[in-house]
Amino acid sequence: MLFQLLGPLSITDGRDVVVLPPSKPTSLLAALLIRPGSVVSTDHLQDAVWGEEQPTTAKAALQSCVLRLRRIFAKYGIEDQAVVAVAGGYRIHADAGTLDLLHFRQLVGRAAASGTESELYTLRAALALWQGPLLANVPSALLHRDEVPRLAEERLRVLERVCDIELEHGRCRETLVDLWEVTRVYPAHERFCEQLMTALYRTGRQTEALAEYRRIKAHLREELGVDPRPELQRLELAILRGDDLGSPDTGRAPVSLAPPAAPAVPGTALPRAAPGGDGPAPARGGTAAPLPAVPGFTGRRSQVEELVALLTETGPARDGSGGPPAGSFGDRSGTGPERAPVAVLSGAPGIGKTALALYVARLVGGHYPGGCLLLPLTRPDGTPRPAEEAAAELRDAPPAGRGRTLLVLDDAVHPDQVRPLLTANAGGAAIVTSRMGLAALVATHGGTVHRLGALDPEESHALLTAVLGPERVAAEPSAALLLASVCGHHPLALRIAAARLLTRPRLKLADCADWLRHDLPARLGLADDPRMSVPLTLDEALGRLPRPLAEAHLRLGSTTRGPLTAELAADVLGVPRETAEEVMERLLDAGLLEEERPGAFRMHALLRAHARRATAPLSARPQALLRPPRREETPQAGSTRPAALR
Repeated sequence: MLFQLLGPLSITDGRDVVVLPPSKPTSLLAALLIRPGSVVSTDHLQDAVWGEEQPTTAKAALQSCVLRLRRIFAKYGIEDQAVVAVAGGYRIHADAGTLDLLHFRQLVGRAAASGTESELYTLRAALALWQGPLLANVPSALLHRDEVPRLAEERLRVLERVCDIELEHGRCRETLVDLWEVTRVYPAHERFCEQLMTALYRTGRQTEALAEYRRIKAHLREELGVDPRPELQRLELAILRGDDLGSPDTGRAPVSLAPPAAPAVPGTALPRAAPGGDGPAPARGGTAAPLPAVPGFTGRRSQVEELVALLTETGPARDGSGGPPAGSFGDRSGTGPERAPVAVLSGAPGIGKTALALYVARLVGGHYPGGCLLLPLTRPDGTPRPAEEAAAELRDAPPAGRGRTLLVLDDAVHPDQVRPLLTANAGGAAIVTSRMGLAALVATHGGTVHRLGALDPEESHALLTAVLGPERVAAEPSAALLLASVCGHHPLALRIAAARLLTRPRLKLADCADWLRHDLPARLGLADDPRMSVPLTLDEALGRLPRPLAEAHLRLGSTTRGPLTAELAADVLGVPRETAEEVMERLLDAGLLEEERPGAFRMHALLRAHARRATAPLSARPQALLRPPRREETPQAGSTRPAALR
């Protein structure tokens, strides 16, 4: 005979099932089976059976209840499962063959020691043992208050692990049924909501994924007065940006459930799974990290081809063989005398330098057995990091293998930050992104320079299509072109506009473009994250410049139209022509000007709009009741700006 505790309390011989009627013996049996093989005190049993309304002779009444339970056992031929009276209480013997709760725990333990596919099959078998509402026929307030939630938590942890495995293997549609059901039964369970959002987004249903975030956010605020946990907030932002979530690294160990260590104490907590989140934890202040994916990358075809050709060249000393054993950063590369290939990507803030670097690095990653590492060279507040600090973190980064290493050195401010890292990575390769031209670095270490400008109209259209979906863009083709033009074909601006449209599925592209152009670039920002803001990005870029140079940029942008020449700049700034030439050269090097032809420069339309707004009197600026939070007002959590947007 088998006792079934995972549902209505019942007894079965494998063919017929007898659901016990709600009664005091049923409550007594449930209290004993929840702690099989352990002594359950008479006080606890009395509380489980009678609650606060205990009879005057509670001890005698308990003995009578035990007698009635033994008669039920005899009726179904299970005398060998008799309740045993011991000092201080009662005990019932059971094992995995006679109690489904122990069988469930046995399967979970077996799954933890198996491979992933076998683990999934075994955990599914364990979940199949649950047969409906837990202890639905047991009239015990104490058990429903203290024991049912604890047992239900065991099931939830197993279901969570099952969904993790399904998502890891890309079986998002298969897990949607489970996730829809459990999120409706447990509407405040943030981890299941997180999994559901991931599954929906990875099956092309980003609108539903964002709606699910809004549902749990409203529920938590209404019921508990709190916001969703940071992992959920980061996931929402990733969906808004159109990130490729890929296969999540859950960081969770296989589930291991053990019976409570002290069964006589009600409500003993179960061991928790290994801590983890959905994917890699945010890097602290710029720690070397594996390369993230680049969502919806479009355009830059010629630059991609040039960079791939540069980084996949293999010379006699660059094949990754014959190198020393891995163990430190400097040991990962080959030992040949050839200088490591270096590519410098420069351009205006938010123009997509890091996106291009990451995209290319992932394309050529197979040529670098030592691995590919991303290392930001500025802190979250925009200040440069010392080269010694960055080099120490590279030495501490775990080696991915033996051979050449590709470094992505992101957002360099000065050549001196980069040179020691190139020396340490002799035999490898590097992609360096910077708003500066880094001409001094190229002069001493060679390499190629790729200056990025705004996207072509076709590339902008492709980016909007990748983020918003072909149906929505095809429904308003002219409006899509207008929106790209309003955004100046600037990648960061396009991403922000697309994110706004994703969160407002009924907003037309034409209406969005019309709204944006009435206050550029102030409206190119997302209120919940200052990292996603064109004006704040440009403010940060100007903050890195000497004050006179930043003021010169604002004056030139706010008072001129068309091409900029040295004569025009000298007239606007009130300085000699030679000084004006030097100013424009430095602004060109900082990524704030583009060279149209020798002696003539151009400023991007968004930079001009930003300059006009920054220099306008306060009374002339459009007044807003709300504004995006500034960087210093928002916790940075040790993270830099989203990589695909720099």
